[in-house]
Amino acid sequence: MKRKVAFKTLGCRLNQFETDSVLTDFYRSGYEIVGFNEPADVYVVNTCTVTNQGDHKSKTAINQAVHGKKDSLVVVTGCMVESQRDYLENRGDIAYVIGNRNKAGILPLVEAHFNGEILSPESIKNDVFGFTVAEKSFHTRSMIKIQDGCDNFCTFCIVPMVRGRAVSRPLNDILGNIRQVIDLGYKEIVLTGVNISRYDFEGIDFTGLVEKILSLEGYFRVRISSVEPEGFGAPFYDLFLHEKLGPHLHLCLQSGSDRILKQMHRTYGLASYMEIIEKLRDRYPLFNFTTDIMTGFPGETEEDFKATCNIVSQVGFSHVHTFKYSVRQGTRAERMPDQVPEKVKQQRSLVIRELSLENKQKYRQKFLGKQQTVLVEKITKNGMAKGYGEHYVPVEFKPANPGTNYFETVTIKGMSSPSHDFVLKA
Repeated sequence: MKRKVAFKTLGCRLNQFETDSVLTDFYRSGYEIVGFNEPADVYVVNTCTVTNQGDHKSKTAINQAVHGKKDSLVVVTGCMVESQRDYLENRGDIAYVIGNRNKAGILPLVEAHFNGEILSPESIKNDVFGFTVAEKSFHTRSMIKIQDGCDNFCTFCIVPMVRGRAVSRPLNDILGNIRQVIDLGYKEIVLTGVNISRYDFEGIDFTGLVEKILSLEGYFRVRISSVEPEGFGAPFYDLFLHEKLGPHLHLCLQSGSDRILKQMHRTYGLASYMEIIEKLRDRYPLFNFTTDIMTGFPGETEEDFKATCNIVSQVGFSHVHTFKYSVRQGTRAERMPDQVPEKVKQQRSLVIRELSLENKQKYRQKFLGKQQTVLVEKITKNGMAKGYGEHYVPVEFKPANPGTNYFETVTIKGMSSPSHDFVLKA
């Protein structure tokens, strides 16, 4: 009988890419991929440690994997390993604890275990770009890793400690990876990494990389995942004239207060951030901006928070990933005075979420009567197609063709609002 393997991924799209790659290794080796709640011979938990919530969810997933499954092999990898290795190794119920640099070598470690061999986690593949092209995936779109690590050292952030210094993937490897996933049938790719705007390989910067990707043959769509607001200029803005590039950016903000941004050691101020928004909106009025907002950074006053609320409303972000500041051990913000009470952080988060919902509804209403080219990702039980348009807004419609994983252009006629989803209807 085939051995069974289950995966749980916490955190960012980079983790999703890496899980899809490791999953493909197991799939090609004959393992059956099952749900995380199902019985399995191997459970792989790819953890996140960016926030307290990430830690909590990761620990919950680990506990779920080990609970009542004494005969199963539990492998824990990801960023929590880098920050809490001693805790994980001393638990006594995890077979292997694998750091980010060795993550691509999980399969040979597991295979050696089942063959009765002893293989050290440190002896397996040690390469942050050494991942298999993801043939098998939990997602319709294919993640493409272009970069890893970060050199910014924001005062609140543990990422440089758990992912290391910034490094860019060789250009030809990226282009080859994309050609392969397009040949596998993927219609949409998402460029991902830790700080992708800092991509720099042999004189090719991020703009140059995207330009080369868009020039590849075939009809496919490109999306840019979370990106820092730095290093953009006219050549970058011109890229969105290309039909392959989705007019959407998740442009990280964190705070609408210049004072707080400086305390965070962010590499931009509000003026430069708003310049990016204005230049893109001037050229592409329906351009979709989403962002991250942190509430309760040490020293954040009511005036600082009000400034953040004003920017959120002014820009009209269609979605705001809102999270409370979490103390991360070893960061400079851990030692800062005027730590904000948890109750205040929670209240401010709720305010931002309400503003985000208002923005989402207002933004999506602008598509009524307009067309969207939707990548069909699933068919519901009642025969409706669901997917995302080029502006990264969800659309539901009666499909003209059967099946999934194809593009269909539709006219938006309405919008639903169950649970504030505001899904566009065609």
